[in-house]
Amino acid sequence: MKKILTIVGARPQFIKAATLSRIIQNNNDEMLEVIVHTGQHFDGNMSQVFFDELDIPRPKYNLEISGGSHGEMTGRMLEAIERVLLDERPEWVVVYGDTNSTLAGALAAAKLHIPIAHVEAGLRSFNMRMPEEVNRILADRVSSLLFCPTDTAVKNLSNEGITDGVHNVGDVMYDAAKFYRERAGQQSGILHSLGIQAKEFALATCHRAENTDVRERLAEILEALAKVSRELPVVFPLHPRTAKLIEKYGLASLLEGLKVTEPLSFLDMVALEQAAAVILTDSGGVQKEAFFYGVPCITMREETEWVETVELGLNCLCGASAEKIFTAFRYCVSTGKSGMTNRSPAFQSPYGDGCAAQKIIKKLL
Repeated sequence: MKKILTIVGARPQFIKAATLSRIIQNNNDEMLEVIVHTGQHFDGNMSQVFFDELDIPRPKYNLEISGGSHGEMTGRMLEAIERVLLDERPEWVVVYGDTNSTLAGALAAAKLHIPIAHVEAGLRSFNMRMPEEVNRILADRVSSLLFCPTDTAVKNLSNEGITDGVHNVGDVMYDAAKFYRERAGQQSGILHSLGIQAKEFALATCHRAENTDVRERLAEILEALAKVSRELPVVFPLHPRTAKLIEKYGLASLLEGLKVTEPLSFLDMVALEQAAAVILTDSGGVQKEAFFYGVPCITMREETEWVETVELGLNCLCGASAEKIFTAFRYCVSTGKSGMTNRSPAFQSPYGDGCAAQKIIKKLL
């Protein structure tokens, strides 16, 4: 029996890991999964609720490491994960995406010569100021199996001289979107609790360091959302770190016209994403989910790893300019441009067929 050690720490990783965990549980005579939660996202509504809703097995290890600088956090995780690996001695370490948890897990395994599988390999924003870009590049360099979500990701790796162990399996987030969309409709009561109607509100998220760590950028984004809210209610689930910086910068007054909520569960977010008239975000995951659910997306960044959504005309990059964001909002609302709902039956998603997790498990076995 193969022992797979899964390392997660942030809410997008819980969602991605759920797709593989479900397949592993169906192959429990061939595989044993040991889950390590670094604790990078630790609040109940950013962590435990995901394990509950997505039926992810309880982590065997919770390292409870959060806070501090990027270097400090990564270093503490690296030390703790190494101890776990020495105890467990897995055949594979699986890491997801581009967080500090991803980098720490990959480095710890590489130092101990344990093979690494990187799910969501090959993504590039080509912006080295983003900590996520550094994390994903380094994780790719030490991985033995690189599971890419798109052809573009495969080409990015090839351009860097990485071709061995590279597989385009599709996007595990597409697996999750297909599997959980119906459950969200049945179980979530978020629209009722917020007093909103489908296609009569905008959904916004903001958490990237490039936007939140610079007062001017955060102010521009909040001003844009405030302007949008005068034409359409804006639901704004507020990341704890973003909330602290809004308070620090004295920008709280810009939240007054928004429907601000605590971070939401996965099923509540899926319900809101499907029902929104337009989505405004700096999240890579939310950009894709907008695409999957056929909802216009405005991305408040200068670049995106998910270039396919832009190339297909389904995602608009606006940076942190209040004027550009609001202009894009007006365009989306007036044209009603949306994602896959406007595609022909022959349209092929660049993110695979929704069976990425099965392909990954087959390769690991």
